[in-house]
Amino acid sequence: MPGIVCTNLNIAPGQRVAVKGDVLPGAKSFAINLGKSPDVLLLHFNARFDAHGDVKTIVCNSKNKGQWGKELRETNFPFQEGTTAEVLFTHDKKEVIITLPGNHQVKFPNETGLENIEFVCIDGDLNFRSLSLV
Repeated sequence: MPGIVCTNLNIAPGQRVAVKGDVLPGAKSFAINLGKSPDVLLLHFNARFDAHGDVKTIVCNSKNKGQWGKELRETNFPFQEGTTAEVLFTHDKKEVIITLPGNHQVKFPNETGLENIEFVCIDGDLNFRSLSLV
């Protein structure tokens, strides 16, 4: 069950989306999805503390017409249970730049070709605090 879903957005290329929340004690994972709809995702960002066979790994993927794309795995894992975390996303026609806590950046290709982000969904073990454009 999603924690929060925002629809009818119009986040243009070059704009930065900031998602802030509290990582729950005992967290297994949380996900932040950006795209057009649940079936068309520019980015599925999944921070896995201990889930799906992964430990302290960030898994990024895209989804087009319900079909998952190629996963990108990031082992720089700056999230800690019981702390507040903010993740920034900047997108354009070529890629999404993800800025993690501590300013480490991960680049994920825009495989869907989406220009505008119309849909944001946050779920899992992250107590949502804010969504903002910076």
